[in-house]
Parts: sequence; structure tokens; C-alpha cells
Amino acid sequence: MEKVRFGIIGIGNMGTTHAVSLSQHIQGAELTAVCDANPERLRWAEQHLPETVRRFSDVEEFLASGAMDAVFIATPHYDHPPLAVQAFRHGYHVLVEKPAGVYTKAVREMNEAAAAAGRVFGIMYNQRTNPLYQKLRDLVLSGELGEVRRMNWIITNWYRSQSYYDSGGWRATWAGEGGGVLLNQDPHQLDLWQWTTGLMPVRIRAFCQFGKYRNIEVEDDVTAYAEYENGATGVFITTTGEAPGTNRFEVTGDRGKIVAEDGKLTFWRLRTPESEFNASYRGGFGSPECWKCDIPLSGGEGSQHRGILQNFTNAVLHGEKLLAPGEEGILGLTLSNAMHLSTWVDNWVSLPLDEQLYADMLDERIRSSSFRKDGESSVVLDVSGSH
Repeated sequence: MEKVRFGIIGIGNMGTTHAVSLSQHIQGAELTAVCDANPERLRWAEQHLPETVRRFSDVEEFLASGAMDAVFIATPHYDHPPLAVQAFRHGYHVLVEKPAGVYTKAVREMNEAAAAAGRVFGIMYNQRTNPLYQKLRDLVLSGELGEVRRMNWIITNWYRSQSYYDSGGWRATWAGEGGGVLLNQDPHQLDLWQWTTGLMPVRIRAFCQFGKYRNIEVEDDVTAYAEYENGATGVFITTTGEAPGTNRFEVTGDRGKIVAEDGKLTFWRLRTPESEFNASYRGGFGSPECWKCDIPLSGGEGSQHRGILQNFTNAVLHGEKLLAPGEEGILGLTLSNAMHLSTWVDNWVSLPLDEQLYADMLDERIRSSSFRKDGESSVVLDVSGSH
């Protein structure tokens, strides 16, 4: 194979961007087909994509066509797992947009289908290409920071107006998106929280507030507290209703503290690990000698979406290791599911998650929902400034 032929299901907000990238910017890739149930999006494809790109309105016809080697799924969240399972059964490689799905029970079934198919499976976790988080991961997993003790992430720079939520009838509803800020804005941070530290909590207590700032039925303000097997703790705070917002990730370990903020990585490094200092110090007041180190970074924000597309293409063509394996999408989703479930049951939630309980409680919210928006518009927004 000299080129990977890609077909995209869903050419709305993100799918449009990926279609242009695959048509023009990814070495070894060729866009050969798109599929969308919306006739307006197919007309857009006819006008803006190469004439060789085949257009489909029916998924089964698209998958049966054999027009591609790999399927990129860029549809609303609920559709990711079932469409991926269908694509695997047809023998295709699969790349899915984030999040992996809405609830882990469905994503686990997707992962099992991927394993059975033996095809390349990736997820669009483009923030894993960011040198900021790659270096943080290196400092933590190499042991430079020592054993992790505390993590705090304040991620509140996701401001969204009511007009954003009104741009689609499916947005910010249990039936349409399956969640709010945790499912739509925060999948990258929830992934990076565990990816950069190599840690998943053993239990979570969360407080989600639903429709606090906007006329929506899902969460737009969340504070969560996590506990880890080694005794470490973590706090995750997020909202779409504050301006100006903050994006600050702080990780404290036995050898100091690392802060990722404003595109910079700062390491307050202890000359002597805290545990060693405490064992030997007899002076009462005092603390270990600390050096403030500005960690050098290069490459700006990294290659982002195009980087994941290129990496996935290289994995199919040359066996290159995936930066964002699709199977790992269940990890960040587990964190968001646990936060929802903790709020719903008003108690701690232990991990591994009770996946069936979560699916049942989500289904109950869908069935009992009386929420209605004014109008059911569908607008394709410019997502160039979003991750």
C-alpha cells in the first residue's frame, strides 16, 4: 500500500476540518469518500473537495463500497462506538473523534471489536502532540518529579455562550450529547490527566451542576475530588460559564512541583526529596532547598489534529506506534462517567466503574427529559480556535 484511502463519516464541524487536511496536508493519505445524512453537507463536499471524492448519504452503502482503507468517524458522540464496530466488521482501520463515546459500556464493546478485527485503531487526542504535555509526561513517568502526591487542574477557559448551545438541537442534551462540559470540552484534559501521570484514581467524589449558567439540561460546572492507590489526591474544576477562564495543571511530587500554564512548564525542583529531608531535618521550621526551573519547550502547540492524522497514516503504512491508541479512549471517559455517577447517587464512586448502573441512569435521564430548546437549528461552526 502506497497510500491510505480515507473515508469520513460526518462532515460537520470537525469532519469538515479533517476532510480538508486529508485532501491537502497528510503525506501518504488520500480522501476518497465522505458520508453525511445532511444533503447540505454533501453539497459542500461537492463544491469544496476534489471531484474524485465519492459522496454517500447512507452509512451501510458507504461501508459496503470498498472506497477506502480507513474510516474516520466524526459524528455526534453516541454514534462513535456503533459506527466503529460496523467499520471493523467490514475490515477497515478506524480513527474516531473524541470522546470515544458517551458511556464506557459501549466503548468497551468498541474496544473488543477492534481487538477482534486486528486493524489499526486510533482516537483524535491531538493534545498528546503538544510539547507541553509530552514534557510533563516525561518528567513524571521518568521519576524526575518523584512519587506523585497531588494533582490540581483548573480548566475554566471553555467559555460558551447560549448561541453556541443553540447552534444544534442535539447540543447539551442527554439524548444528543450525553453530557456537557465533561463530554464536549474536557475529553482532552481528562485524557491528559491520566496520560501525563500514568495514574487512574480508585474513587471519585464529584459535584456537577446542570444548566447553572445556560439554558441546557447537562452539566456546565463541575468540581471533582479523586483519590489514588498510592495516597495521592486530585482535584478537577471545570465550567463553560466563566470569563476570563483559567487553564492551570499543577502536579506535586516527592521531588517538587510542576505547573503547566499559559503554554509554559515550570518545575520547582527540590534539591533533596521531601521524604528524605523530613527524615533527617531537626531544625523545626525549614524546608528543602528549591530551584525554580523553566523547562524548555519547542514546537509551539505541536502538530495537533494533523499530527494525529499523520501518525495514524504512518501506523497503517509503516507500523509506526500510535500516539493515541483508540483503546485508551475509555480511560478519560471513565473519569467523566464517574463524575456524573457520583453526582447522581450523591456519593463516592469506586473504580472500576459500575458500567451498567451508569448506562441505566443515563437512559433514565434521556427517557424522563422534558427539556426543549427554542428552535432546532443546525449550524456548522468555525472550530479553528478549538482543540
